[in-house]
Amino acid sequence: MNKIVARTAVIAATAGAAIAIATGPASASADNYGSIAISTSTGNIGWSYDYASRATAESVALSNCNASDCSAVVWFANGCGAVSKAPNGAWGWGYAASREGAEAQALSHTQGANAEIVRWVCTTGHQ
Repeated sequence: MNKIVARTAVIAATAGAAIAIATGPASASADNYGSIAISTSTGNIGWSYDYASRATAESVALSNCNASDCSAVVWFANGCGAVSKAPNGAWGWGYAASREGAEAQALSHTQGANAEIVRWVCTTGHQ
């Protein structure tokens, strides 16, 4: 009788482990947020990625920017953000599911010729 109980316990434990593996961790469906902050006076850039909320991602980006006039200019969830700058001092930014898309948006939003990407960031879970 003890062998039957022991086998039943092993089968139940194995089935439970299989269910846990199949469903994955509870956080697998959680969003990952990121942000980029810039200081237009100093050119400083701060960024963040893989935070649980937009507010935290923006706060960390601002903190990493290290200038009094830093502003969080773009945030994104499960994707990428990018910031561009033109030689005339114009800035642009964008976000998309992919790095390439975010960079294209940033460049298209920069008012000036010969703009270049100065920072891009992607979260885990981007395309």
